[in-house]
Amino acid sequence: MRRNPLKGESEQLNDRVAAIVLAGGEGTRLYPLTQSRCKPAVSFGGCYRLIDIPISNALNARLRHVFVLTQYLANFLHQHIAETYRSDPYQGTVIEVLSPEEKDGQKIWYEGTADSVRKNLKHLLQYPIDYFLILSGDQLYNMDLLDLLAFAKQTDADLTVATLPVSKDDAPRMGLMQIDEHQRICDFIEKPSDPKVLSQYKMPDEDNYLASMGIYVFKRAALEKLLLENKGNDFGKDLIPDQIKKGNTYAYLYSGYWEDIGTIDSYYNANLALTTNSLALDLYDETNPIYSHPQHLPLPVIEKTQITDSIIGQGCVIEAKEITHSLIGLRTEIGSGTVIRDSIVIGNQFYQSASNKDLPDHFKIGKNCRIEKAIIDEHCQIGDNVTLTNAKNLESYDSDLVKIRNGIIVIPPGTILPDNFSL
Repeated sequence: MRRNPLKGESEQLNDRVAAIVLAGGEGTRLYPLTQSRCKPAVSFGGCYRLIDIPISNALNARLRHVFVLTQYLANFLHQHIAETYRSDPYQGTVIEVLSPEEKDGQKIWYEGTADSVRKNLKHLLQYPIDYFLILSGDQLYNMDLLDLLAFAKQTDADLTVATLPVSKDDAPRMGLMQIDEHQRICDFIEKPSDPKVLSQYKMPDEDNYLASMGIYVFKRAALEKLLLENKGNDFGKDLIPDQIKKGNTYAYLYSGYWEDIGTIDSYYNANLALTTNSLALDLYDETNPIYSHPQHLPLPVIEKTQITDSIIGQGCVIEAKEITHSLIGLRTEIGSGTVIRDSIVIGNQFYQSASNKDLPDHFKIGKNCRIEKAIIDEHCQIGDNVTLTNAKNLESYDSDLVKIRNGIIVIPPGTILPDNFSL
């Protein structure tokens, strides 16, 4: 990647750059994890929410303004942002949530990523902003956004697209581009399916393809003009190809970790990657931390449990026999004799007691259970002697209590599995 001599100067951009986090996604391919909340509100890494990743990247770049555009099942997301990101701890950064407005008593819903920005232009343009940084609310990365902004300033680009090399297997699901020796984008295609067309976008002397990360830096005037002239609803499908045709569009080359959390499979793999030394989001970088809501919980209590390649969250009480290659989220209780392998237990937002008769006496995983390759969502009660191993090797399955997606068992939030349940 070409080094940017203006990186030091990029800090001067902070007051005149606003991040726009697109957080209105319904997340149908992540269902049932999105059964009761939007995709950016889904848990990640045992103690974070997906929305924490783009907001933390913006905070680490010390941007003065961060706008979060929400829509679908957004109540919990609004609460999380309000409780987590207050101005004082974050050096005066203003985080503003924008949701669909009402007109004549009717909600004016967003019809796509670009449409959500278009319908909020009157709010976005009231600030003295020179650049708008468009971020997705459901991606994992830890990028030096100051370097990206310095590159955009150095090239004087109307649009800068953050890019990374991807394999032939991943290329058909992404927007691909060709660039010249100055990193100017010459051609772009969104999600090509024809192998002959795909081959035209192969990077010179490499087996990879240069793909858009869905992260964009627009000059203020360029974004406003594009949104008003092009009535398309989606950035990747409609507006980005149009802006590239206009010219003065550059590719910022990124080589670090990046993952789009679009499916149960990608969510499962990205979480479990944290438990080993495999490629994963770096949560231990003190210079670029990932922020979230402080929980003020005690350290976990673990009794006679064999633990291998796993993460155990705060506030847990663990009496299990074995936990292997698994992620156990906050406030999880696991009974004796239970074996958990290759699984994600998301945990709970609060402890439960018998005082609330509308809920089970405990959110817990019972005794002598066997759980393999599963995702157990929040506030579930798993009875004693429960077996979740997908014994029939099903790729897909649906019942009121259990789902299977790509061979991964998913227990929806709030599920109560009776004693001796087996799948």
